Amino acid sequence: MNAVLEVENISLRFGGVSALTDISFDVREGEIRSIIGPNGAGKSSMLNCINGVYRPQAGTIALAGRTFHHMSPHQVACMGVARTFQNLALFKGMSVLDNIMAGRNLHMRSNLLLQALHWGPARREEHAHREEAERIIEFLEIQPWRKSPVAQLPYGLQKRVDLGRALAMEPRLLLLDEPMAGMNHEEKRDMCRFILDVNAQFGTTIVLIEHDMGVVMDISDRVVVLDYGKKIGDGSPEQVRGNEEVIRAYLGTPEPA
Repeated sequence: MNAVLEVENISLRFGGVSALTDISFDVREGEIRSIIGPNGAGKSSMLNCINGVYRPQAGTIALAGRTFHHMSPHQVACMGVARTFQNLALFKGMSVLDNIMAGRNLHMRSNLLLQALHWGPARREEHAHREEAERIIEFLEIQPWRKSPVAQLPYGLQKRVDLGRALAMEPRLLLLDEPMAGMNHEEKRDMCRFILDVNAQFGTTIVLIEHDMGVVMDISDRVVVLDYGKKIGDGSPEQVRGNEEVIRAYLGTPEPA
């Protein structure tokens, strides 16, 4: 199976502090690949390197076989990578539909003047993009709130909107930064279902950061484990669960019955 993403010997420092040290792993096409580890392990920093927000001091990242030392977030997005954020970065005063339409911006070809005039090709293009946004809204089961300002939605629904905006970019690779943080059990169950459906129905490859180990072990094909910016484990959920170093650093040993 081909690798969509190859991370090779990435090191990232902020001043004298090492956030990542010599990290390597790959992500195969069509899989759900989780990154786990304690707070401060470097998980979000790794995503920031992948999507161009941070520039590592060493190492390379290859997307679809093309190797780069650094790309801007826009270049990464143009190569088919979308991301959700641990701290929601939605347009809170805008509607659900408009937030998801914002994710279609990368695919809009009409110039700004035609878009402003809502005329000719721009009008037809906007109609097509709106239809796609509506399909995503239906897929995520948020039709009743499609015209509601995002700020008025419960947190769990805002997380769905964030996922919808990323899906609107039609990504080949989707980076999810703690998509279930702050959710209750029912909301987590729904989000798991959507993530699995995105993977299965859209064929989207997913990189997932998540603290809920039950979720990670249930939905991941493979898991990479970071601790203090270093990789301490990599393999199937079963392999990671049985890794002694991972158990000591993160998972812990179960309490005797």
